[in-house]
Amino acid sequence: MSQVSVRGERWFPATTRFGEEMKELWGDWYCDSEVGKLRAVLMHRPGPEIDGMTDPTPYRFKALMDPAKARAQHDALAEVYRSHGVQVYYVENTRPDRPNAIYMRDLMFMTPEGAIIGRPAMASRRGEERYVAETLARLGVPIIKTINGDGIFEGACAMWVDRETVLLGTGSRTNESGAAQVESELKNIGVKYIIRFQIPYGHAHLDGLMNIADKKTAIIFPWQVPYDVCKQLLDRGFTLLEATDIEEVKLSFGVNFVALEPGKVVMPKGNKNCKAILEGAGIEVIEVDISELMKGWGAVHCMTAFLKRDPIALCD
Repeated sequence: MSQVSVRGERWFPATTRFGEEMKELWGDWYCDSEVGKLRAVLMHRPGPEIDGMTDPTPYRFKALMDPAKARAQHDALAEVYRSHGVQVYYVENTRPDRPNAIYMRDLMFMTPEGAIIGRPAMASRRGEERYVAETLARLGVPIIKTINGDGIFEGACAMWVDRETVLLGTGSRTNESGAAQVESELKNIGVKYIIRFQIPYGHAHLDGLMNIADKKTAIIFPWQVPYDVCKQLLDRGFTLLEATDIEEVKLSFGVNFVALEPGKVVMPKGNKNCKAILEGAGIEVIEVDISELMKGWGAVHCMTAFLKRDPIALCD
């Protein structure tokens, strides 16, 4: 009687890293800076959720928006992006009682390997992130983490410095649990340095206090950006511009801009001092009127989630 030799199945796992095969298997998505050439963004055009508002207070709006004007201004911002070669994708659906959904940056944070989905701090915003996840899945953008448990994290509390370095703020919109989850995921994809930023009482996000306009140029509100944060940026060769007009920083969002490429930004119209500071440092400034959209205490950066930026090396 012959014997059959039984051997284990000879299947061995592929050893390719996720990032190496992401473009082929998922799509061409990437972000590891605030200034690399912008290629694709995710936005939400104001929809029915702003039509039925009768009281701005529960949503922390300054005042009710004029829906037609808000949509026209949002379209104008999207057109600036398109005119600079940026693909604009939209979250088409959201809950009808979530007018803050236009502030897309809060709901996700893009990385070289996919998106981290946030968990908003305000009860009146919870659930917005579901529709972001739905849209990303449809587009083929990997979701590498969804903040869970008792974690709170909004994407505007994080900012890329370079491929190995991320600013990560904690405060009323991101708690320690949420920050720890983000930090763990970032380190898993090769980030080596997390610069912690304690966001002051009464303030929400990093992008209302500082922003990066060029490869080694940042603008800060000097009285509320911690010394240790500034020191680490200076140690990395950054020039720090100081925006000292309190009304422009706090009320008309002079540092809440988006870099289209290194040294070229689109910012809210009406911030002459911040504009002059940036232009004095050689930064090209494009202004957009988003006065109606700012009634929800958000501006250009708040409304724009990055999906793809070129690595800085490709911009040199």
